[in-house]
Amino acid sequence: MFNLSFLQAIFPNHKLNGKPASTDIGLVSTDSRANLAGGLFVPLIGDRFDGHEFGEKAVEGGAVAVIWDSNIPVPPKISESVAVFFAEDTLLGLQELARCYRDLVNPCVIGITGSNGKTTTKDLVSAVLRTSFKTHQTKGNLNNHIGVPLTILSMPRDTEMLIVEMGMNHAGEIELLSNIAKPRYAIITNIGESHIEYLGSREGIAAAKLEIVSGLDEDGYLIIDGDEPLLETVHDQGNTVTCGFSGDCRIHINNVVVKAVGTVFSLASGETYEIPLFGNHHAKNASYVIALAHLLGISYEKIHAGLCHIEMTGMRFQKVAGLAGSTLINDAYNASPTSMKAAIDVVRELDGYESKILVLGDIFELGSHAEEMHASITPHIKDPIEVVFTYGQMSKRITDGLAQHTSEIKTAHFEDPDELIEAIKPLMHEQAVVLFKGSRGMKLEQLIERLSINQAKIK
Repeated sequence: MFNLSFLQAIFPNHKLNGKPASTDIGLVSTDSRANLAGGLFVPLIGDRFDGHEFGEKAVEGGAVAVIWDSNIPVPPKISESVAVFFAEDTLLGLQELARCYRDLVNPCVIGITGSNGKTTTKDLVSAVLRTSFKTHQTKGNLNNHIGVPLTILSMPRDTEMLIVEMGMNHAGEIELLSNIAKPRYAIITNIGESHIEYLGSREGIAAAKLEIVSGLDEDGYLIIDGDEPLLETVHDQGNTVTCGFSGDCRIHINNVVVKAVGTVFSLASGETYEIPLFGNHHAKNASYVIALAHLLGISYEKIHAGLCHIEMTGMRFQKVAGLAGSTLINDAYNASPTSMKAAIDVVRELDGYESKILVLGDIFELGSHAEEMHASITPHIKDPIEVVFTYGQMSKRITDGLAQHTSEIKTAHFEDPDELIEAIKPLMHEQAVVLFKGSRGMKLEQLIERLSINQAKIK
């Protein structure tokens, strides 16, 4: 990646402690439990932990250098064996190192944010860019003030395209990440309700997502959801590319068909694409990628091939073989009202199933809007959905609303997972499909594991 001489220029206060400035650094980690052979260890300080306590363990694990809080004494075992670079705040030191390494490698950076669909869009972008470039991307959900620097610091020196997912809870966080990553292309997937507890309104969420332009290259492009009124303020900017179902979108989706193996959609330009994902919302996610690929000069053939062969991050509308030949849909990675409605709409459209069942968990981070937002799910649940089970506390608003307005859909609410499992089992058969959707903290994947056949993914 770089050597100690590179670190010297960033951290003037340092002690090489006998290590040559030419000593190479092969990796950067904040985890002392990792294999740190030839690596740089960065101890972070949290509310209930201090990574400096594990500095000696990191050295034992092979670290050749550390970034150290200048206000904390360095243990002799560390100062006698590895290079030490001092920072007033090790988190800020990590972020500055990432910023400098990004400039050293100088890849073309694609920044992705949005209330929903960030990770799916990241996976789609990666699949298409890999057809033409050496590409590195965010792993898992490393998309915050720590994860983005670690993503940057994990890219190989020959990276041409760096895909950075940017998440946030509060205003100002995307601005920080954008100024670290400095994207040339920025994508805003949508404006939903996630984190409304902290941002107060969808308008506040939109403003926070638009912070991604803070670090955008002067000649860069902003690719957005053209159907979202809250983003209309940037429509007329010359570097904005709108995507969606509205006729005035630059990338205009005009036909979508959801099939058993995925979604086929066409653009007003005449191009037709298919993706192994389900629903209109995923067609829109793919349209952002198509817009990006056009700007990068990637051919239709390569775009089409990439979209057909994506490697999805887990627990995102993942089909799993269930008991008694049933199909379980693991969409349990996270949830917002917008994404839950979209998932329900997709299940309603799925062909090949006689019985359609929903298991819906609580949606978190809605604050004072929680009751209203959970109740808003109810109108999306209609024929051919037959059974709706809710799990948790606030999700009861969904089944309560259904029970008041229809007797055709069987409903029940559960707070005990064992009782929920026993209620589902008799409903499972070869023609049954069961959707699991809820916030990450609900851990719905644990229910899926108990109802699946060895978690065997259906291709």
